Amino acid sequence: MEAAGGTAARTAVVVGGGISGLLAARELARAGVRTTVLEASGEWGGCVGSHVVAGLTLDSGAESFATRSAAVADLAGELGLAGAIVAPNPGGAWVQLPDGPRELPRTGVLGIPANPWDPEVRRSLGLPGSLRASLDKLLPASLGTRAEATSVSTLVRARMGRRVLERLVAPVVGGVHSADPDVLDIDMVAPGLRAGIRQHGSLAAAVAAQRGAQRQGTRPGEQPAGLQKAGSAVAGLHGGMYTLISALLAELRGQGVTLLGGTRADSVERTADGWRVSAGGTAYDAGLLVVAVEGPAAVALLAGALPELAARRPEAGPDVSLVTLVVDLPRLDARPRGTGVLVAPQSPGIQAKALTHATAKWRWLADQAGPGTHVLRLSYGRGDARHGAKPRLEPRTDDELLAAALKDASALLSVPVTAADVVGWDVVRWGGALPFASLGHRHRVADVRRICAADGTLMVVGGWLSGNGLAAIVADTPQQIRHLLS
Repeated sequence: MEAAGGTAARTAVVVGGGISGLLAARELARAGVRTTVLEASGEWGGCVGSHVVAGLTLDSGAESFATRSAAVADLAGELGLAGAIVAPNPGGAWVQLPDGPRELPRTGVLGIPANPWDPEVRRSLGLPGSLRASLDKLLPASLGTRAEATSVSTLVRARMGRRVLERLVAPVVGGVHSADPDVLDIDMVAPGLRAGIRQHGSLAAAVAAQRGAQRQGTRPGEQPAGLQKAGSAVAGLHGGMYTLISALLAELRGQGVTLLGGTRADSVERTADGWRVSAGGTAYDAGLLVVAVEGPAAVALLAGALPELAARRPEAGPDVSLVTLVVDLPRLDARPRGTGVLVAPQSPGIQAKALTHATAKWRWLADQAGPGTHVLRLSYGRGDARHGAKPRLEPRTDDELLAAALKDASALLSVPVTAADVVGWDVVRWGGALPFASLGHRHRVADVRRICAADGTLMVVGGWLSGNGLAAIVADTPQQIRHLLS
């Protein structure tokens, strides 16, 4: 790849064709930079992908996005998908506790309640738990906000107590982040929450303020139309989140971006005019380089050119397995556990960390599947599960995962789900792809970006830097590329 018009800075190579890489390529192309994207696999979009199960095209990874910012909704609108944004069905999710299932309070952030005396919260915590949690408003705002870095569990335990941590927060953190709250950096997974404590005086008040911003919108377009009234913290796309990738790829091809699947970057090196990426015996030269792969792989690729990065290599994310079951089971038409169940790590006899009843969550999918047919998604793999849970052997093979999914779905939904009910199933594995924001990660991110920015021709992007979730990635990646181009 040679520089357009002899100007190396007007060419770029993007390593990685996940959502971050595609967004980076979009921003580069819109600025007039001739761009090539190298993706090791034959699939685009990374964790925003699709698969076909029992004739239904389903999300194989992310199936919703957080509405705490307008980033994803704005992107969908720019790609012509504004009319496809949908809220989940009402009914909410449940949490499986050691003493049985409870409805998950809908007024929290990471499971942290805005009101310890909300009836759903009190049912989960009991009177002693709500009493302890309510002491939060009497504690000084400095408690939990002074340290440079604080874990989720340290903050919640100090301000609201052990029962809030174990019965509300741990299930959400495990289900969403596949991580233990003891080792997860609160500033990465709930940005602005500690600042909210200092501003509003308590953790509950900070949560309420964030939820209020989600309902009302902090600026025009802060939430997709129709979600303000519902107060939903997530939204989806009619047809599945993978339709976002299809639309993004179509736009990139229209912009002249070169998309090379099945092309793994083996090494990168500096050149007189910028960078050379070697992939499968072919060299790709460009003035600008964007690395959009998982943290450990990104550091390994760049360590030769930037030795200082080697000491900032992040921990690998947990290995997560997603089991999708399509079942013919009319008894599930009643949605016995709302849109799904998050599992407290200390719950006995259940290996899954979460179950999503997808046809109960999304009306469009229920219509597509038809009466009596249901889509269940169960996820496995908690990463560093130290909080209140004994080490356990996770199911590994496809057959082991299917057996575990049938057993767990039956327990979590209180409806027997047997192999005879299954009309199709699939296992999707995400090996280390989920970013792991361990304590102090925010400062490591700052160091990585400082090292890369010093060059002026290199940018590293992705969920391991921006924070987990589509909302964080979609907001951060274009901003970083604009910095690169400025």
